[in-house]
Amino acid sequence: MDPSDALKNLLGPVALTATLFPPTSRYAGIDTAVYQPPSGPPIRYLLRRFVPPPELFAQIQEHFVKDRDRLDNIAALYLSDPELFWRIADANRAMRPDELTERPGARLRITLPQGIPAPTPL
Repeated sequence: MDPSDALKNLLGPVALTATLFPPTSRYAGIDTAVYQPPSGPPIRYLLRRFVPPPELFAQIQEHFVKDRDRLDNIAALYLSDPELFWRIADANRAMRPDELTERPGARLRITLPQGIPAPTPL
């Protein structure tokens, strides 16, 4: 290979995988696909996210819902980030996250992220 071609290849465009979502997003790591309509530009879309079974999450606490509780506030209290409300929804098998706080007295599982085992007692 000619040295100038090698340099062009080295400095040319690099195929990087763009991360569409931050690591704390429920969509982090979900692949995308492209639909090519008969006419017009291609349309990129997010593939389906499958919610893991709650049994795969190690429970660390429980929260008993009080009147006027909101899931984002509960996430901020236990997970230090209101945008992680979806982790509580996943751990409690909620299809509609708002349903988790509709009934005062309901018990919510607060868990670690999937794949992180519960700490062992000393």
